[in-house]
Amino acid sequence: MRHARRRVVRRVTRLAAVGGLLLGATMVTRAVASEPRLPEAVPFSTAGETSVAPGAGLVSRLGTSRTAGSWIAADGRTVVAVTDEEAAARVRGAGAEAKMVRHSMDDLKSAAKTLGSAPRVPGTAWSMDYRSNEVVVRGDTTVSADDWSELTRVADGIGGFVRMERTAGTFTTRLNGAQPILSTAGRCSAGFNVTDGEREFILTAGHCGPDGSVWFADNQGRQEVGTTVGGSFPGDDYSLIEYAGGRAGEGAGVVAVGDGKGVRITGVADPAVGQRIFRSGSTSGLRDGEVTALNATVNYPEGTVSGLVESNVCAEPGDSGGPMFSEGIALGVTSGGSGDCRTGGTTYFQPLTKAMADLDVRLIVAPGADGDAAAPSPAPSEAGAAPDTASPGSSTPVRGIVPDPSTLLARLADPQNVGPGLLVIGGSLVALVASRWIRAEQDRKAYRRHYSATWG
Repeated sequence: MRHARRRVVRRVTRLAAVGGLLLGATMVTRAVASEPRLPEAVPFSTAGETSVAPGAGLVSRLGTSRTAGSWIAADGRTVVAVTDEEAAARVRGAGAEAKMVRHSMDDLKSAAKTLGSAPRVPGTAWSMDYRSNEVVVRGDTTVSADDWSELTRVADGIGGFVRMERTAGTFTTRLNGAQPILSTAGRCSAGFNVTDGEREFILTAGHCGPDGSVWFADNQGRQEVGTTVGGSFPGDDYSLIEYAGGRAGEGAGVVAVGDGKGVRITGVADPAVGQRIFRSGSTSGLRDGEVTALNATVNYPEGTVSGLVESNVCAEPGDSGGPMFSEGIALGVTSGGSGDCRTGGTTYFQPLTKAMADLDVRLIVAPGADGDAAAPSPAPSEAGAAPDTASPGSSTPVRGIVPDPSTLLARLADPQNVGPGLLVIGGSLVALVASRWIRAEQDRKAYRRHYSATWG
């Protein structure tokens, strides 16, 4: 009777193991065949759908020979700089305010190109000031009198619409940020979370570290965040850090603003001159200011970066790579600047849309209250509000940058991943091998008992 029961148990175990193998194989096949679940994400082209600069469309239609940029006035109205009355009439017909200027965008771009072709002088920067219809050249305290005089001669040769200004402090790249990350390359900041459809990354400043830099969330190097896998610096200032586990985890669409609080990010856009913006950094926290110019060029000691957003929001060493946003709309990541948050200064940002387009990634956005992706917040100018009424965006608690330890377990338990199927297959193989071993061991014991009794 006992042997019969053992045979039944062994047969049931073997059948269960074989069934487990078949079930596991089916689960893996279905997981591989099904589409992977992706985080809610928006492409860089969302900039055209949530743009905070309705004047940009007018500038595009009228052309760079008849316009010289647009901006948001203090009362929230859109202003477009134009060079002729016909263009002015079209701007007014579109509901915006027209300002007659002498120099077109072509003139401003030509001036910037001439400055860029001159011998490079670290500690200098220039940008297009749409409101004054000038190109403004700035030199920090490291620029010698001889270099400044040489650059002034170049500016004089361009024309009277190039304004030369000396600035306090020095133009430097600024490390650290909203959520600090550390490596042998230095201390930097997490900017925004993005995805290529398969993997998830941190998009931060390019000067933070070269490809292959390994990042941690602690000084002891125990909490690995990820590895730099691409970027551009100098020229541009952006890079991608691939998460060590492949996923950012919960709260990927939220940026930290200090005191355990965060802001939901719901879309991405290009900033506008005159727009109120917010910047978060681990050194100086949440700060606000205004976009003062676009297409800025900065000659850092490490190299020249162009196409930056200029602002009067303050920043300090330790804030680089951190996020710039407004009304929950992602705009850029901190590149560098001069000054500090006691005396003020100038800060430059890498536009997010340019970086995302070059890297071919999409922004991960925060879900709405119902769990679905939140709709992009309206821009201040679209809502007809003055820039000073803008807010960072809707508030929410923030989690640490290190992925939740339960993330791997959750992925293994996800029926749309291959993990559960592989676990079932592995368990079934163990059970099958164990049942075979138990049977063989029982046969050996029975054999020994039989011959022991025979010889006894």
